[in-house]
Order: sequence, then structure tokens, then C-alpha cells
Amino acid sequence: MDPTIAALLAQDGITNGAIYALLALALVLVFTVTRIVWIPAGEFVAWGTLTLAGLQTGAVPGTLKVLVGMAVIAGLMEAWGCVRRGQAQRVPGRLALWIGGPALVAALVWWLAPMQLPFIVQVLLTLATITALGPLLYRVAYQPLAEASVLVLLIVSVALHFTLLGLGLLFFGAEGSRTPAFSSASLSIAGVNISVQSLLVVASSLALIGALALFFGRTLYGKALRATAVNRAGARLVGISPDFAGALTFTLAALLCGFSGVLIGPITTIYYDSGFLVGLKGFVGAIIGGLSSYPIAAAGALLVGLIESFSSFWASAFKEVIVFTLIIPVLLWRSLTTTHHEEDE
Repeated sequence: MDPTIAALLAQDGITNGAIYALLALALVLVFTVTRIVWIPAGEFVAWGTLTLAGLQTGAVPGTLKVLVGMAVIAGLMEAWGCVRRGQAQRVPGRLALWIGGPALVAALVWWLAPMQLPFIVQVLLTLATITALGPLLYRVAYQPLAEASVLVLLIVSVALHFTLLGLGLLFFGAEGSRTPAFSSASLSIAGVNISVQSLLVVASSLALIGALALFFGRTLYGKALRATAVNRAGARLVGISPDFAGALTFTLAALLCGFSGVLIGPITTIYYDSGFLVGLKGFVGAIIGGLSSYPIAAAGALLVGLIESFSSFWASAFKEVIVFTLIIPVLLWRSLTTTHHEEDE
């Protein structure tokens, strides 16, 4: 392997690693705040790509049907909950929030989809659609079981994964999609061609990670999520609603996954079931971070991208095996160095 090939492989690895880092951060965020191992994260990535690809062709994406259906279910659950608590006067407001908001997003996308709008507008519509799915998924599937054990929440995540997989096949079909590159230009540095597309992916990921750092460090809502992650009971005692924290967490995680789908679309062809494999690579990065450390999880995801890239050169047929084998020594090391505590009742 000469230095030029090594530089190209490193470029691909860093580009993929930047995308995996967003996924790893989403998984760590969801787990630390809600104790949920969010297996369906990969489906949100795939749906981000497929939704944008549908908008590129002027078609109304099938994601809107899922969005509206989940909004209706969430709205009815909220209304019933208000009635049971004797708060019927709050029903109109809850319906406006849980049905009206997503319905407005769906109507806007449905109206604008056939207009062949500029690429950046299509990206924003895609992110709005995927992000709106996050809190709805939490309200419908996870919030009623928020106090259940981690094992029960894991089983729910597995069930949701297969459910969303089937819905993806139903609404997007079995054909793969690929979105156009943000830029086809390239730069030559020290005799190595660097794709502007790769630079944009890395810069976008870093910008989003920086924005999240500011959100958690400087805003009241970000500090509330940090407090919930440290001590759920303590956060509840000081007035932080666990339901609100869960919904906000899934909103941010869905945004990260949707953005990952937008970034990965020009790099590889995405099918309705491609998200699971992509999500697993982000999960490896999250595991390296112990599902608790954001910087280590991001660094682990970058390592996954580099290992995948160089493995594709040395042993292309076994690159997935090599990447996922990385998790074994990490788990072994953590099992030997981490003191186990029984889960609080």
C-alpha cells in the first residue's frame, strides 16, 4: 500500500466515521436519558435517505403516512390520558401539539414535494419529517413503559425495529436509492485528491456536534437533559418531567439520525433495510464509549470508519466481520474493569 492509497482510504474512513459519530451520539443520548437501547435508529437513517430521494424525484415520500398515523395515535393517547386525570380542559392543547404539529409538517411536505425545490430546501423538509417522528415514536411506544426494566425496553426496541422495517418495505419498496452529491469538486493537497463532498460531510458533522455541545452546556433544556441522565429521580424532584425529557431526547436523536441519512445518501445506495447495518456500526462506537461518554463514543465511531475503510482494501469480504469483532475486546475489557450494580427498583 503506497501513501496515496493510504490517504484515500483514510479520507473514506474519516468521512464514514463522521456519519457513524452522529449515530453513536444519538444512541448514547437516548440511553443515558431514557435507558433505552435504540435499535430502530438505523431505520431513521435509511428513511432520511429515502425521503430525500423521493423529494428529489418530486414524489410524496411514504414517510408522511407513518408520520400522520403515529400523530393520530399519539394524540388519542394524550387525550385519553388527560381525561383519565380529570384534565379534560387540556385536551384541545394536547391534540394541537401531538396531531396539529406533525400534520402541519406533513401538509407542508405534501404541498411542496412536487415543486422540485432547491436541494437545501428538500434537505430541510427531510429533516423536519424525520425529526417529527422521534417524539411520536417515544410517546406511542416507549412512554407508557418508561419505568420498565432495561430488558423490557430492549424487547420493545427489537419489536419496533421489525415493525419499521416492514413499514419501510411497504412505503419505499425494495429498490435502493441514492441522492446526488453535495459537490463533485475536489482539491489536490500534496498530490492527494480530497473530495469536497467528504469535506462537507465532516464539516457538517462537526458543526452539528458543536451545536449539540452548546445546547447541552448553555441552554436550560440541555441542562435538564443532563440532569435527567445523571439522576432521573432527582431530576423529577426538581420539576423536570421525565416524559418531556424523553420526548426532547428522541427529537434530538431523530434529528441526528435524519442528518446521518442525508449525509450517507450520496456515498452509498440505501435500501429499506440498510439502516440496521449502518446503525450497528454507530452502536459499536457507542459501546466503545460505554454508552455514557460522548467524546469517546465519537472517537470510537471514527475508529470504526477507519477500520472499515482499511479492511475493505486488505480483506473486502470480511470487512464487516472485522468491524463487529472490534466490540468483543471492548466488552471484555469493560466487564473486567466495571463494577456491576443492581438496577434500582
